[in-house]
Amino acid sequence: MKRVNLILNIVLVFAVGVLFVLHFTDKEKLSPDQTEKKSTESINTGMGEMAYINIDTLMNNMDMFFDLRSKLVDKQKNSEAELNSRSKDFEKSATDFQEKVKKGLITRSRAQEIEQELYQEQQNLINLKDKLSQELAEEEQVMNRQLVYYITDYLKEYNKENKYQFIISNSLAGPLLYASDKQDITNYVVEGINAMYAKEREKPKDK
Repeated sequence: MKRVNLILNIVLVFAVGVLFVLHFTDKEKLSPDQTEKKSTESINTGMGEMAYINIDTLMNNMDMFFDLRSKLVDKQKNSEAELNSRSKDFEKSATDFQEKVKKGLITRSRAQEIEQELYQEQQNLINLKDKLSQELAEEEQVMNRQLVYYITDYLKEYNKENKYQFIISNSLAGPLLYASDKQDITNYVVEGINAMYAKEREKPKDK
C-alpha cells in the first residue's frame, strides 16, 4: 500500500504573495508643503509607507509553525500505522486463503464466501486510505489558516505603532523583485510573534 501523502510545505502555500492591507491612514488630501514634509520624514526614518516580511525566514523561525506541524506529523504517523496494520492483516488473510484453496482444504462454496469477504476488506482499505488522506489534507488546511490569521492578527498589533499602509510577503522567486533592506521587518516580526505565542502557550488550558 502506498503511504498516505501529506504536504507540509506551508512556505510555498503562504508565500504566493499574501498582501496585508492593515491601515489606510492619511487619506485626506495634503498640501504641497505637507506632502513634501511627509516624504522628507519617510526618507529620514528610512522606513516609508510599505514594509515586507521574508516569509521563508518567518516560517523557519516561527515556534507556532513547528508546534502545529509536529501535531500534524504525529497524526500522519498514526494514520499510516493504522493503514499498514490493516493492510498486513489483509495480505496475511489473502495468502492463507490461497494456500487453503491450493491444498483443497476448503469447499468451493466456502472459498467463494472467503473470496467475497476479502474483496470487501480490500474495498474497506481503499476507503480507509481515502478517508485518512482527506482528514490529513483538511487538517493541513486548518493549520495553514491558523498560521495566516495568527500572523495577520499580530501584524495589526505591530502596525499600531509603526503605521505602515502595506505589509507584504516576500520569498525567493516571489513577486517582490527588489526592496530596500530598510523595509525588511522580518526579524522584528519573528521576535515579536514568538514572544506573543510564548505567553499564550504558558497560559493554563481549559479542561
